[in-house]
Amino acid sequence: MSARPWNILVLCTGNSARSILAEALFNALGGGRVRAFSAGSKPAGKVNPFALALLDEQGLDTAHLRSKSWDEFAAPSAPQLDLVVTVCGNAANEVCPVWPGNFLRAHWGVDDPASATGSDAEIREAFMKAYALLAERILTFLSLSFEEMERAELQQHLDEIGRAGAAAAVPGGLTFSDDAD
Repeated sequence: MSARPWNILVLCTGNSARSILAEALFNALGGGRVRAFSAGSKPAGKVNPFALALLDEQGLDTAHLRSKSWDEFAAPSAPQLDLVVTVCGNAANEVCPVWPGNFLRAHWGVDDPASATGSDAEIREAFMKAYALLAERILTFLSLSFEEMERAELQQHLDEIGRAGAAAAVPGGLTFSDDAD
């Protein structure tokens, strides 16, 4: 096992919803094996309130979550990255940020719940779907002995995880509150 937790950077464009959800999930579910960060190529400057509300409902820590630029992770003092995960959705023809470096990469596209329209209940549903898909993929990754895998084998698993669709139910016993806003 590695001497330190794996540093994972989750990237999207705005860093207000999907990447924030993934950062919180990785850190909550990782059991000390990972340390996750998130950033955006064009950060929104604030975390989407629906994302914060959902994370609070799930009992996940939101105190340190903020929308930030990926420039923070290009600085000399930035953590050494082991994995970069992009979460931009393909359906909306989003342009995913590309991050240079010698680390593993994964694309786990998720529709952007921040672009959802309709009632608060409909927007919450979009956030819950994104959360469920991210939780499924993160739990699948964490079920691997990734610290001990050969790079090529792990890359194959990362690619397979990215192709996996959303499960009908939220994995790992995670639940959503049915209370409407």
